[in-house]
Amino acid sequence: MSAGGNGAGQEKGKYRVGVDVGGTFTDLICITPDGEVILDKTPTTTDDQSEGVVTGLGQLASGLGVDLAGFCGSLEAFVHGTTTADNTMIEMSGAATGLLATEGHRDEIELRRDHKEEIWDPTYPPPVPIARRRARIAIPERLDFEGNVILPLDEEAVRRGVRRLKKLGIDSIAVCFLFSFVNAEHELRARELILEEFPDVEHISLSHEVLPRAPEFERTSTTLVNAYVAPRITAYVDRLVERLREAGFGGQVVLMQSSGGVMPPESVARRAVSLLGSGPTGGVMAAALAAGRSGITNFVAADMGGTSYDVCLVEGSAPAVATDWNWRHRYYLNLPMVDIHSVGAGGGSIARVRQGALLVGPESAGSSPGPACYARGGERATVTDADAYLGYLPAKGFAGGRMELDVDAARRAIEDDVAKPLGVSVDDAAWAIQRIVNANMANAVRKVLSSHGADPRTLALIAYGGGGAVHAWAQARELGMDRVLVPKASPAFSALGLLVSDYVVDLMRAYVAKLSDVDVQRVRALAAGLHQEADRELAPAMLGSDRVEANLFAQMCYHGQNFDMSVPIPEGEHITEENLLDLAARFHRMHEASRGFAFPTQQPLVRGIRLVERGVTPKPPVLARLGTLTDAEEARTGSRPAHFGDGFIEASTYDGTQLGPGARITGPALIQEPFTVIVLAPDDSAHLDEHGNYDITIAR
Repeated sequence: MSAGGNGAGQEKGKYRVGVDVGGTFTDLICITPDGEVILDKTPTTTDDQSEGVVTGLGQLASGLGVDLAGFCGSLEAFVHGTTTADNTMIEMSGAATGLLATEGHRDEIELRRDHKEEIWDPTYPPPVPIARRRARIAIPERLDFEGNVILPLDEEAVRRGVRRLKKLGIDSIAVCFLFSFVNAEHELRARELILEEFPDVEHISLSHEVLPRAPEFERTSTTLVNAYVAPRITAYVDRLVERLREAGFGGQVVLMQSSGGVMPPESVARRAVSLLGSGPTGGVMAAALAAGRSGITNFVAADMGGTSYDVCLVEGSAPAVATDWNWRHRYYLNLPMVDIHSVGAGGGSIARVRQGALLVGPESAGSSPGPACYARGGERATVTDADAYLGYLPAKGFAGGRMELDVDAARRAIEDDVAKPLGVSVDDAAWAIQRIVNANMANAVRKVLSSHGADPRTLALIAYGGGGAVHAWAQARELGMDRVLVPKASPAFSALGLLVSDYVVDLMRAYVAKLSDVDVQRVRALAAGLHQEADRELAPAMLGSDRVEANLFAQMCYHGQNFDMSVPIPEGEHITEENLLDLAARFHRMHEASRGFAFPTQQPLVRGIRLVERGVTPKPPVLARLGTLTDAEEARTGSRPAHFGDGFIEASTYDGTQLGPGARITGPALIQEPFTVIVLAPDDSAHLDEHGNYDITIAR
């Protein structure tokens, strides 16, 4: 179902900026009023990420020849992806969290649907608890599945529980009562009581606001994670908005969610958990756009940053959005999420020898102190140090000309941390670091593909992130892939994805009934309410959007199933009783196609109504700034020794900023872009297409 237009593209004279804060660098992309794409990077300021964001905006402004205030005042859109939620869960540094749960269900979070990450290790420890058992309070109350009150809320028990949580030093409280997604009366009253007893509480998460759907464990887990990360994210977003206002930006800040949707700052406290993985999601969206323009529909999107390596399989040009079995940081999140898997393998991954074995990652040097070659105080050997020593990275002109790499410091770190403990040469030690990190990344790809039954030899590799272009040649060889696409904007591709992604609001309301008992008028009322809420949430983000599209779904399953499916309702709010049979047939077909079986004679169950409203954004015609030279030899800058596994050989070097569409290069070669290097092994070949992508053929 499609709604009318809402905007006619980018306003004349306005800029659009996307910012992705990573563990090592903060990436920025600016789309100018003329449609030109400009990228920049700055080290992430880990103590306060907003400082790095404003510093990066200053760098963009300087490159455009304007002051920061003038630039910020000319911004039409500011779209942001942040790792704050992920870092909070990785470090388990969130708020002290308590839980109010229906009596008899305080230990729901411990059950985990019998999920154990290491099933063959009986000693594998459980996850660090977000809420200790003593901070999980059982409250007498009960609703049935239709929302009828069976046992009234024991208000005195709530007050006693809150006073207990206050004494325990709790800062954030999650409330998760049975069937509150059908009738929120008890949870809303609990919030009033919490504020009466504990007016200084930092945050309250109500399960019907975070996840208005069953099942119980999934809702409890998602709500607890939201309560755990929300205070830290809210504090960060508040600081960011304040700094942007001080810098002269008066528009709407838009935050990317893990589903590819958007969120205004005022919604962060209610659904902070949906910001988990927002940066990598942007990268996948940009990869899908770049691949589609180059005629690639099935590929692996691989993002190698400074801290992590993120992998996503894309089939049919669109990434899969998973709604079931989303385990992130050992907790279950029952939210729509682009199906991305991460491992601790990035440019800052630290190499060390333990009990005679070489290990690389997941520990990272980050941006401070960073790799040894950055000369910022880092002394431990990292993947970037190996890249510099092996000749892939330029000693001068690194990071857009703002840094010079200390290759001697990299050599010393590799010698001390790896070569001497293993009793090998520095050359062999550096190459061993490469082999280990490439194997770790290839194994991550294999794990993702095996779960989908996909063969890497039939797929292309879209490599991005600061280290993606450097390691793509080795990745493709190890996986048996013949084609690699490296966009010129790959060092800040996640930031670009934030700008080219359509703005999406994904909402759901519970409604449990057998299909034959469905009240069509109730469905229409729910759909109308969802449309109103989606319009309110999407409107602030619609700057620059071409049109709005809305699609209505019924969440359906067979009786006894825990996980439902989204079945399209093409009739939208105009659904009639006659359409219900079509809905049942559609569900049976979808169930058989995705899960391998169906029961056509069994009546399905409706468990909710879902609305996905999409604001379609304008896409720049070219995804990067292109040069004019079609003869690559005219952009050749010399050569330097590089190691491809059989010792050092001379590799030609090229200034990628001068290359224009049609330029062709054969390896061994190193194509230097402002913030990365495209590495071509011997006999590999690349040509730059008109869309700003290096299309690489891997030699066999």
